[in-house]
Amino acid sequence: MNEKNITKSSGNVFLDLGFEPGEAAMMLIRIEVVSHIVKRIEKESWVPDEAARRLGITQSQVAQIIDGKFDEFSLDLLWMLAVRSGIHLELTLVKNEALAIGSMS
Repeated sequence: MNEKNITKSSGNVFLDLGFEPGEAAMMLIRIEVVSHIVKRIEKESWVPDEAARRLGITQSQVAQIIDGKFDEFSLDLLWMLAVRSGIHLELTLVKNEALAIGSMS
């Protein structure tokens, strides 16, 4: 039987995968914001044209976000889209600890 080494997560999968801490933190924030946007679209049952209208972007861009292909979207734009969708985001910076992002939708 093979022994498996299990390593406890740091709480940031990107950091665990070896990304530089700053980049890992930014990647995690982007994923969190997109996750909240997608959940809002699903919760409200917005069809692509309605989501595009409410977010102020094209249907193609909505599809990219839903499909997880949002590499070309800046964090500023993603944050703005979250706000446009009705999500109130808060960013908490904690000295020498993990970055936390919360949502109050």
